[in-house]
Amino acid sequence: MTQTCRHCGAELTRQFLDLGYAPPSNAYLEASDLTAPEITYPLRLMVCDSCFLVQTQDYTVADSLFDKDYAYFSSTSRGWLAHAAAYVKMIRQRLDLSKDSFVVEVASNDGYLLKNFLKAGVPCLGIEPTMSTAEAAEALGIPVEHRFFGEALAEELAAAGKRADLIIGNNVYAHVPDINDFSRGLARLLKPKGVVTLEFPHLMRLVEFSQFDTVYHEHFSYLSLGTVARIFEAAGLKLFDVEELTTHGGSLRVYGCRADSDRTVTASVENLLDEEKRRGMDAPGYYADFQSRAEEVKDRALSFLLKAKREGKSVAGYGAAAKGNTLLNFAGVRPDILPFVCDAAPAKQGKFLPGSHIPVLSPDVLAERRPDYLIILPWNIADEVRRQNASLAELGTQFVTFVPETRIVGNTL
Repeated sequence: MTQTCRHCGAELTRQFLDLGYAPPSNAYLEASDLTAPEITYPLRLMVCDSCFLVQTQDYTVADSLFDKDYAYFSSTSRGWLAHAAAYVKMIRQRLDLSKDSFVVEVASNDGYLLKNFLKAGVPCLGIEPTMSTAEAAEALGIPVEHRFFGEALAEELAAAGKRADLIIGNNVYAHVPDINDFSRGLARLLKPKGVVTLEFPHLMRLVEFSQFDTVYHEHFSYLSLGTVARIFEAAGLKLFDVEELTTHGGSLRVYGCRADSDRTVTASVENLLDEEKRRGMDAPGYYADFQSRAEEVKDRALSFLLKAKREGKSVAGYGAAAKGNTLLNFAGVRPDILPFVCDAAPAKQGKFLPGSHIPVLSPDVLAERRPDYLIILPWNIADEVRRQNASLAELGTQFVTFVPETRIVGNTL
């Protein structure tokens, strides 16, 4: 199967990672689904030798991944709510946003972020195609467009007088199948002096810390700053600032404006571009050995679970997150070695993880079952999970993460 790069159109010939076959990571199952066939797709990444965009092979479409029953609600994580509130406070001051401004968030989810602008009296609009989360945002009084964002929708909104002083896209840029169309839409929707901020996991950190479990079908692209700068330029945008964040194991927040803006490019952009080049991200060799590193992480995780079973230790998982599903399916983990996973999101409770068919329960069961080990699958919120379950630690439960290495939190195994 020949595939061309989603950005520059060059033929893709270099494989970055092969995780075998898996169902979409957020396709949670009802009990009635367990006796029916389950659709899986190849989960493979290619890297473009021309622009170095890392991207999934084309097997699925966004409509089938982000449907009306999409189960990820951003407000489930207290840490993420605090991150959003801090961002809104910062950006309101930086851009001097007021009741006369207009803010648009693409992939606004359940209103976790825009509710802060609403409270401050700054007019806003959410764009969110998944009905379940959009309805949650609307219940808060946030207006929402129930559509996928792209150049066509941007044209409609601009024609209706809804161009933005600020466009926000948190953890959506990697999720769009047509990243060029999406980027052109951003440029079209901005006012002449408008700003766009996008947050996404940084490919440099993914490679550095072997974070292969952040790979799933919903992520179409894996982004370096250098590649984003190229995509922005082709879409009529200028990347003028960047911040390195700790979220999701190491993310970037990039700031863009229209190409004709007089905003000056900050030193932080040049410094990070230089760092990526120093590490070799603009050469094929950088991407050569990631497969073996992913397999090492997977093998260590599986060995830990099998050893715990042999020793008669009880094990539970925490966090029915997409990254956990990637790891569990790559390792072939099933309920015989991980009997259940807990998650605070009511939308996931009572369902089963895709592929592994591990049941998802409320965290309330942990106090009764007192597992010897609690595997924190979304390792990026391990500290938050430990704080929320401090009483378990007092009863002897040990908290474990698998990425980038298998360790009891606080100690390397």
